[in-house]
Amino acid sequence: MKENMILELKNITVSFDGETVLDNLNLSIRDGEFVTFLGASGCGKTTTLRVIAGFITPDSGDVFFDGGRINDLPPYKRQVNTIFQRYALFPHLNVFDNVAFGLKVAGMKKEEIRPKVEEMLELVNMKAFAHRKIHTLSGGQQQRVAIARALVNSPRILLLDEPLAALDYKLRKDMQNELRRIQRATGITFIFVTHDQEEALSMSDTVVVMNEGKIQQIGSPTDIYNEPQNAFVADFIGESNIIDGVMLEDYKVRLDGRDFECLDKGFAPKEPVDVVIRPEDVDIVPLEKGKLEGEVTAITFKGDYYEMIVDVCGFKWMVQATDETKVGTKVGLIIEPDAIHIMKKSKYSGMFGDYSTFSDEMDQMDAEEEALEQMEESDNA
Repeated sequence: MKENMILELKNITVSFDGETVLDNLNLSIRDGEFVTFLGASGCGKTTTLRVIAGFITPDSGDVFFDGGRINDLPPYKRQVNTIFQRYALFPHLNVFDNVAFGLKVAGMKKEEIRPKVEEMLELVNMKAFAHRKIHTLSGGQQQRVAIARALVNSPRILLLDEPLAALDYKLRKDMQNELRRIQRATGITFIFVTHDQEEALSMSDTVVVMNEGKIQQIGSPTDIYNEPQNAFVADFIGESNIIDGVMLEDYKVRLDGRDFECLDKGFAPKEPVDVVIRPEDVDIVPLEKGKLEGEVTAITFKGDYYEMIVDVCGFKWMVQATDETKVGTKVGLIIEPDAIHIMKKSKYSGMFGDYSTFSDEMDQMDAEEEALEQMEESDNA
């Protein structure tokens, strides 16, 4: 067992009805860490959580807790508790008794239960609600009760399966801060599942980006955002312009027929690469001052900035700026060396980064409409 590692997953494979859901997954998690599994629906993140909890036995591979293999250990014997999106609170019990329930089942004495429950209710700011019925509580208050109930028996790991999904935006923001505060106060390892990129970046020590049953990248929120390892991660974490490029030599890349200085090295001379440039790192300047030239084709007001689509040689760039540039304006674009990130080509190259549309669904609809038009033209001919 690696130093300070509380949990290790080694070569975990899980299949359902012949379809691989987790594909030889390997992951190590440190004690006291806030880890987030991030990915779209069906990527395998919840299945991974259920393997850790013991609700699913992997087809192959091993789960290690504190150095010991726990594949055959049933869920109730693992030092792990889970909070699901539906909190599964007991409606016939009040807040205090919901939190105390697990301790009573474990046979703890009444005089020992009360201080533990009160401590947990104070931790989640629900002590004043101890005698309230569950149906009288708001969604955020119910979630706090669920957290207290999950923590009262002192698990080593708390698993949270999209617990904020049902809350409104402002309450989600509050609960994000609360979960982070509670995790720091208890020192318990939190493993959180979400498909919300902002949620993952704002809460986590470590983000695990998943797709198609595989881990695409593991790193700090800063690393994941600033140093994505492939086009999928770059596109999934925030907005990204991902352009085909050629690495001419160390610190120099060519894209759209122009040479740019960058901070990357270690690529083969003239190696094809993916070039990632975040929308906020592109500067719009007068046409004659730009390194690249394009035309603004769309603009959206986002409150504190404008989001513009700029057509550069047929490739639709996204640019974010505080000043508005009208649709139809010819503009120049400038990109500084530290705004350019170079990635090796991958299976995801060419799939993301052009803002002709914002979703795969729209791309598919456009392709089907184009195919239909071609069929109609063929029939007419």
